Amino acid sequence: MKSIEQALATAMNHAVFAAYGEQPSEPVKIVIPPDLSFGDFAIECFALAKQFKKAPPVVAKELVEHLMSDALATYSAVGPYINARLKNGILFKAACRTNEPVSAIGKTVMVEYLSPNTNKPLHLGHVRNGVLGMAISNILAWTGHTVIKANLVNDRGVHICKSMLAWMKFANGETPESTGKKGDHFVGEYYVKFAQVAKDDPAIEDEAQALLRKWEEGDPETIDLWKTMNAWVYAGFAKTYEKLGFFFDAFYFESDLYMLGKDIVQKGVEQGIFEKDEKGAIIYMLPEEKFGTSKDGVPKKRVLLRSDGTSVYMTQDLGVAVKKAEHHEFDASIYVVACEQDDHFKVLFDILQAMGFPWAKQCHHLSYGMVELPSGRMKSREGTVVDADDLVADVVALAAAEVRTKNPELPEEEVMRRAEVIGVGAIKFYLIRANPKQKIKFDPQESIAFDGVTARYVQYAYVRAASVAEKASAAGLSTDGVAYAALGNEEERVLAQALLAFGTSPGKAAELYNPAILASAVYELAKAFHQFYTKHQVVSDAIELSKARLSLVKATALAIKTGLNMLGIDVLEKM
Repeated sequence: MKSIEQALATAMNHAVFAAYGEQPSEPVKIVIPPDLSFGDFAIECFALAKQFKKAPPVVAKELVEHLMSDALATYSAVGPYINARLKNGILFKAACRTNEPVSAIGKTVMVEYLSPNTNKPLHLGHVRNGVLGMAISNILAWTGHTVIKANLVNDRGVHICKSMLAWMKFANGETPESTGKKGDHFVGEYYVKFAQVAKDDPAIEDEAQALLRKWEEGDPETIDLWKTMNAWVYAGFAKTYEKLGFFFDAFYFESDLYMLGKDIVQKGVEQGIFEKDEKGAIIYMLPEEKFGTSKDGVPKKRVLLRSDGTSVYMTQDLGVAVKKAEHHEFDASIYVVACEQDDHFKVLFDILQAMGFPWAKQCHHLSYGMVELPSGRMKSREGTVVDADDLVADVVALAAAEVRTKNPELPEEEVMRRAEVIGVGAIKFYLIRANPKQKIKFDPQESIAFDGVTARYVQYAYVRAASVAEKASAAGLSTDGVAYAALGNEEERVLAQALLAFGTSPGKAAELYNPAILASAVYELAKAFHQFYTKHQVVSDAIELSKARLSLVKATALAIKTGLNMLGIDVLEKM
């Protein structure tokens, strides 16, 4: 793929020099057109038009008069583009070589994702976070970057103390072991219990604040209970991580870092970056040019330490950011956090820059839309969330029912193995197929459908392609010495174009931190293969054509598998 782009770029450079006597001032942009009937590639002329002070359509028409390339079958000027169609042999040979990862040494990127609280189990919103975080990590690694996957565990604070206090008051010594409940679920029930009690007894909120102060003072009994309840939660999280395929290279705990955050705030006070307000709280005055003013025209501010000396989320995030930079020399630091925290991260990054940290400008918030139910938003404290474990179990059960219907002879162990791959894949693809910024309403039944933009549709394309390749190889057909020029009908060409588009999608997804670009490319590849599969037979008496088609099918199977794996989704050999 790269060699074709480079050849076209070289040909365009020669054409530009022949037409205008100068080389392009910036690299010529070559893209795959949205409508593949236009051609295999489109060459943009906007930058060249600006350079030579002519209208883009005029530049396109003038350049086609000078464009020469042995790789091209046809090319023409269409508006501000030059649409180019490759010769069959070159197109299909390139298409069958789109599965090679980038070997160049890229940047070191830290991806912080998931960031759970130790007062409740993971829910559907966490799943979207984890799916995005793991996918972007895989895509960045595929495109040549060194990735450090980090998990910031929110293991302290008043919300943690609320579940602790409720357990102290109402548990009567119960434990996950004595109740047979998963540890994170067990603790989460007491967080909900606290919220229920607080509705009738607001004074319990003051008790939780008092417990937080005892924790920060190091009260032994409080610390022991905190460690015990967190351990219950960690054991539960580990099972969910394994089920969903979430992996981490580094863990950071707020309990280890919140004091560092306080120290950083104090240094900011000494430097004149922060100040105390009339109540004794330490605040940061937000620059008006970036944040504007409040409705009454007063500059906005952000509290960093409460008047009683306790920290807030911003305090902790300052400490975490500094500690991550001390542990790892990264070129970029990505925070995968829901859009509700857009303002928080805008402020955090501004504070870090104001304090002069050189890496602050390399911080990026990968913001994503919330996941909703048909009935509306989820609320942890009211117990109206879709629990991650329950979600997986429900969708896997849907998949298992269909596997049993279609394969009644399968042993139950194999039914469940396939159902796990189909079910978990369905959830992940559904949550990742939309642009991260888009809000999602999750529909379990739709996610598991055979038709539509679903993992199952893509997985089935892989099953078909792998089966065709296996049968062809078993029949003695090889892909040695393939004559790619034997290919060229409409379905073959669309499939080859989809392979080329797939080849460019990881790079685009990495550049924009948007795994949906890859998900779309994998789906379009699966759709192109299904269309090819229904109309054409791979193995026939025409040996050269059969070998070329087999090469195309093998490349498709590998690309689908590679793409799904980058998205954190497994494939099956049989469905």
